[in-house]
Amino acid sequence: MLKVDRSFSHMEYVEGMEKTPHDIMDKVLSERAQYDYGKYTENDVKRALNKEFADVEDFKALLSPAAMPFLEDMAQKAKGITRRYFGNSVTLFTPLYIANYCENHCVYCGFNCYNKIKRAKLSMEEIERELKAIADTGLEDILILTGETRSKTSVEYIGEAVKLAAKYFRLVGIEVYPMNTDEYRYIHECGADYVCIYQETYNTDKYEELHLRGHKRIFPYRFNGQERAILGGMRLVSFASLLGLDDFRKDAFATGLHAYLIQKKYPHAEISFSPPRLRPIINDTSVNPNDVHEPQLLQVMTAYRIFMPFAGITISTRERAGFRDNVIGICATKMSAGVSTGVGGHIGEEKGDEQFDISDPRSVTEVHNAIEAHGGQPVYNDYVRV
Repeated sequence: MLKVDRSFSHMEYVEGMEKTPHDIMDKVLSERAQYDYGKYTENDVKRALNKEFADVEDFKALLSPAAMPFLEDMAQKAKGITRRYFGNSVTLFTPLYIANYCENHCVYCGFNCYNKIKRAKLSMEEIERELKAIADTGLEDILILTGETRSKTSVEYIGEAVKLAAKYFRLVGIEVYPMNTDEYRYIHECGADYVCIYQETYNTDKYEELHLRGHKRIFPYRFNGQERAILGGMRLVSFASLLGLDDFRKDAFATGLHAYLIQKKYPHAEISFSPPRLRPIINDTSVNPNDVHEPQLLQVMTAYRIFMPFAGITISTRERAGFRDNVIGICATKMSAGVSTGVGGHIGEEKGDEQFDISDPRSVTEVHNAIEAHGGQPVYNDYVRV
């Protein structure tokens, strides 16, 4: 395995990485650097809220501090947009971690290669038992996750896991290391529908500081992952920054602009956002979001909804139950339930330690009931293959 560490530039590809034109990346990084959210005023926010369709400049205003006094107005506008395009439906899913080995040294992540945790990798028999147990809860949407190391979790290993998942679930997603187009095509042919990739932060200098070793250190390869996934046949791609690693307003803006430009280039692709905040990890409980509290998180989510009305928005169990319930009907269209972030854990004791602490441990039934109690309709499948 090629060692990728601080001796390698984080902006240059290494052997084996498919190169992608950087037109979108260059625009996003340039716009992020120039984004001065302090210049926006109350009038800019009001103008954005009064428009039927928001443009990039409106999106900037809605993410600015000037928009915070208008959070209720943003929530009401987002609620109307969500109802118009998604009705009152909220899709349920759960993640399944099949391995937590990782070659990356990401200083904020519980899976980083220098963190002393219990490592594990499920066999295909163990994966199938986990899948059966999850399917028995009624869920039809599964997200397969691993740490990031090809030596322990090869593309073929992930593909075989996806094939098993496709036997039990109508929707199968992956959140693994970024791949080349041909590899995404193979995973799609195995049965995967969608790909989730966290860029973590769009500040390239901060990205370099946080990613000290491993293939994840290479910023442009990760940035262009969604585009390669679409070219490989994936129906849906998800975008996210890990809010709190750097200036959350600039990162939320860059995330939205990245998704917007991909949508313009590939109109057939479905787009989704996930707005995760930092969570404490094993051996480091000090890892927490900087200046990103629930009002700021709601601001980001409603700004996403107003800017990109058709995009899905997932709210994870990183957030407390009360907050998750409150965004039902406002902007969230997908929620996780019955979650374990350790390896396995759905049929008994986890074989490997978790990636981060969760805040909402509720079962599928409990989350289902909460959605109904808040006027939503729990949905277990939003896509039918023909």
